[in-house]
Amino acid sequence: MAATMQVPCRLAKCVSKSNSLQELAASIPKGVAKVVLKKGKTQLFKNGSPMVYSGAVDRIVGRPPPTTGDVVLVADGAEKPIGWGLYNSVSMFSVRLMQLEQETLTDSSCAFNMERLLQHRINAATHLRNQLGLPSTNTNAYRLVNSEGDRLSGLIVDVFDDVAVVASSAAWVEKYKPDIMACIKNVAGITHISWRPSLEILKEEGLDLSNSETTPDTHRSMVKVKENDINYAVSLLGQKTGFYADQRENRQFIATIAKGKTVLDICCYSGGFALNALKGGAASVTGVDSSLPALELAKENVILNDLDPDTVSFLKHDATDFMKNAASRNESWDIVILDPPKLAPRKEVLRNASGMYRNLNALAMRLTKKGGILMTCSCSGAMTQSGLFMTIIQGAATMAGRRVTVVRQAGAACDHPIDPSYPEGAYLSNIMLRVL
Repeated sequence: MAATMQVPCRLAKCVSKSNSLQELAASIPKGVAKVVLKKGKTQLFKNGSPMVYSGAVDRIVGRPPPTTGDVVLVADGAEKPIGWGLYNSVSMFSVRLMQLEQETLTDSSCAFNMERLLQHRINAATHLRNQLGLPSTNTNAYRLVNSEGDRLSGLIVDVFDDVAVVASSAAWVEKYKPDIMACIKNVAGITHISWRPSLEILKEEGLDLSNSETTPDTHRSMVKVKENDINYAVSLLGQKTGFYADQRENRQFIATIAKGKTVLDICCYSGGFALNALKGGAASVTGVDSSLPALELAKENVILNDLDPDTVSFLKHDATDFMKNAASRNESWDIVILDPPKLAPRKEVLRNASGMYRNLNALAMRLTKKGGILMTCSCSGAMTQSGLFMTIIQGAATMAGRRVTVVRQAGAACDHPIDPSYPEGAYLSNIMLRVL
């Protein structure tokens, strides 16, 4: 009997790889341009990083050349396909990869088809939130789509009761707006959509929408939601998408340690941490913010939850000025929460922002009773990704003449997934300290 010929393992892999490349090449629609990467720049994207920056592109093959929002093939230096994505002729991100080669072959129904891919990815995002217990009877404010974390770079969708708020920060999102809205309307419980383009970011994408009218599917400016059995009035015209669902789990933690304590909530916005402290039995709560509309929401939220107004006060002040004045009066609190706005939106301003974070934290430490708790936050991706936040906190402790111990570290809530191949998606740092 003739011996069966065995293909060596390594050779078998090469044959399989060659066939898969041929299959992918055969599935490319006519007229799709090819973005060829520089030699040595391919592995990062083969490993899953979705953002092909312009410096990694060697050349573009195809006539006419692709325009912003077009589907393109992405190939290595030898012009072998590695995946496909959406092109931008202006942005520092030339391509946002949507599928890698093997994914395209495994799920050919979505290959080079953004309409189908959107439906697939939004369905997957919805399923994940359902697995996480969202929405639920006690929480109906959550993030449905988290950009790169749900493999839809540039698209964020927050859900507040029956309203979905879409934050668009990529040119392709604007191009596929009707398809995105159709997919979101199919999500159970959503009956209205508010579309909120990020105008400054979209300018960097080559789109100037500053003179355009937005077309929300709702005429409401307010919606009432529930988070961990606490009621909130959310302004659909407020900051970001209107409500910071990323701090949900951190707010709930404050409720577990607040009983009988005095609490100071700096940059309180609509009172999320303050309300949780009150629900947790805090003896007294002070909220400080520079935004009058935010403070009005916070006061309304106290009423919505039937909380004792005599145990809470919301004050309109600049955070730094308030803390300096309170320190001069030797005031202090058992628990201090410091959650400032994004101070380092870009790496270029990280140095200046570091000084601001250090000064704010030093003041907050001075207002924390000895042995008390400081929960300090940074929502600046540049700061979180730099790894400097802890060093800044230590510098702040030295400046304040205090000693600190880290007792808890956290990030955004579980409905804000992060793709490990794109660690830049991690932006929120939440560190709880004992201050001595």
